[in-house]
Amino acid sequence: MTASASDTAHRPRRSALYLPASNAKALAKARTLPCDVVVLDLEDAVAPEAKEEARAAAIAAVAEGGFGHREVAIRANGIDTEWGAADLAAIAGSQAAAVLVPKVNSPEDIARYDAALLGAAPQMQLWAMIETCESVGNLPRIAAMARTTRLSLWIMGTNDLAKEMRAQLTPCRTPFLPFLSMAVAAARAEGIAILDGVCNEFRDIDLFEAEARQGLMFGFDGKSLIHPAQIEPCNTVFSPSETDLAWAQAVIAAFALPENQGKGAIRVDGKMTELLHLEQARRLVEVAGLIQAMK
Repeated sequence: MTASASDTAHRPRRSALYLPASNAKALAKARTLPCDVVVLDLEDAVAPEAKEEARAAAIAAVAEGGFGHREVAIRANGIDTEWGAADLAAIAGSQAAAVLVPKVNSPEDIARYDAALLGAAPQMQLWAMIETCESVGNLPRIAAMARTTRLSLWIMGTNDLAKEMRAQLTPCRTPFLPFLSMAVAAARAEGIAILDGVCNEFRDIDLFEAEARQGLMFGFDGKSLIHPAQIEPCNTVFSPSETDLAWAQAVIAAFALPENQGKGAIRVDGKMTELLHLEQARRLVEVAGLIQAMK
């Protein structure tokens, strides 16, 4: 029995910070940062000559612990690279919460990665990067693998997708908007959590916040990050606001009134409110409670 997408979908993952596993100072600092997820990277952030050292450092870091509420994932090198098999074997035997795998193209890729984790603890999750042109054409089929494998979360890889498409990464992200929407819809259909891609402009916090709000608008659970300065604004954007919570509590209270029992639609603060809004309100309150519990 493996961890399913539904087991982990509601966990707060507002901010997921990539850190090179080859950087000892970064690993130590990760234990003090207010991000929800730490991704120890063995792939893009690590030079070829440092891959084996980075793998050993990542495994040692999760064994040592001290990450508190932070969910720790390790991003492996691709299964077909010279480091992939050793990465997956080491991570499968580790105490990481998840393995993040790059450049997934098809359901068959998910099946191969899942098979490589056969001996891992039942609770270990399989996370996948959506960052290739081929993956965009297979989103529903890849998402459906969550029914029978450890797959529980996607992270958008907009930098790699831009490279394959030969598209420009602009602040408005116009070339990628259809794919972001399609990915969220496919993930939601199968109960998979989904995080937005990184914003490369880590010195421009206003630009970062605008991109994070765009991701929130699309329905992402959070965003992947490349710099600690992005954590606080990211957490703020992806946390229910006081206004959101006030609305949610009003909706829950209104539907709980005796005179509204059994009704599918009522008026709350002058607006027509349906049972689907009650479901949204309950989720907002649940997420706010989970975030508060992590402090």
